[in-house]
Amino acid sequence: RHFYDLVIEVALVRPGPIQGDMVHPYLRRRHGKEAIEAMRPEIAAVLGRTCGVPIFQEQVMQLAVVAAGFTPGEADQLRRAMGAWQRKGGLGHFRDKLLSGMAARGYPAELAERLYRQIEGFGDYGFPESHAASFALLAYVSAWLKRHHPAVFLCALLNSQPMGFYSPSQLVQDARRHGVRVLPVDVQTSDIAAGLEAGAVRLGLQGIAGLSQAVAEALVAHRPAGGYASTAELAARTGLAQRDLDLLAQAGA
Repeated sequence: RHFYDLVIEVALVRPGPIQGDMVHPYLRRRHGKEAIEAMRPEIAAVLGRTCGVPIFQEQVMQLAVVAAGFTPGEADQLRRAMGAWQRKGGLGHFRDKLLSGMAARGYPAELAERLYRQIEGFGDYGFPESHAASFALLAYVSAWLKRHHPAVFLCALLNSQPMGFYSPSQLVQDARRHGVRVLPVDVQTSDIAAGLEAGAVRLGLQGIAGLSQAVAEALVAHRPAGGYASTAELAARTGLAQRDLDLLAQAGA
């Protein structure tokens, strides 16, 4: 419903919050299926924006300060330790200070233990809110472009390869399912990179597996205004080796 939902989503669907049993409680509360438990004012000030569930690294640090009496410096030490506790043998020192600090301030032992387990769950995966907001902005912009300018979006993704874990073939198939016309690579019209052609995406020569950048540049540089008259003319103008001609043929270009 709001941009901040994306910020939370980026940080929530990660191994740390999953291990710390934060995902389902947050989702149930977010959808009104579970009541948000009453919190002391200092806790509500930290967790109110995330339905009472600690999701961001900063929230854990703030909780240590307001609920257990950590100094800001000690909270920062806790932040650094969260990412290294598995390699360096636990968070024992912080656990004792956290539990005793919360007990001294009248917090139930069960609540203190639960908070400690959540801190452990962050481990190497605690996500700062500022990072989550940056990722969320990229996710929003990408989704907006894909929704409103799908051909441009596909073209940009193809020209940014290699990236991510979606292959060019998967990207093209997805775009076609969303109504984007994708034209095949063609020695008569394709540029080196993918481009737009009458609202459609024309695949670029650089997308042909095994074809060098130099060959793609030669094909474009030596192409006459009316296109190549024949394969023989293409070979004569560009000086392409038989291997390159075979690659073009195999690609249907």
